Amino acid sequence: MELSEVVVREVVTRLRRVEGQVGGVVRMVEEGRDCKDVLMQLSAASKALEQAYFRVVAAGLTYCLQNPELANTTGDSVEQLEKLFMKLS
Repeated sequence: MELSEVVVREVVTRLRRVEGQVGGVVRMVEEGRDCKDVLMQLSAASKALEQAYFRVVAAGLTYCLQNPELANTTGDSVEQLEKLFMKLS
């Protein structure tokens, strides 16, 4: 399954946001910042990463529904994507 350019752009944007947030968290930990502040930033990074994950799964499900025969032959079935989705939830 190939992701559309729009989905790739959206996911890359989210991942770059996560990258920046994680870098910020590393600096906060190194500087000895308050635990509560670190946890808040970790939560934000986790949420952004989760959103990237869900966007890819949603794109995969859309692909499977629009191209069921092709999705089954390439190993990208709805069932497989459902299992991936359930791993995160």
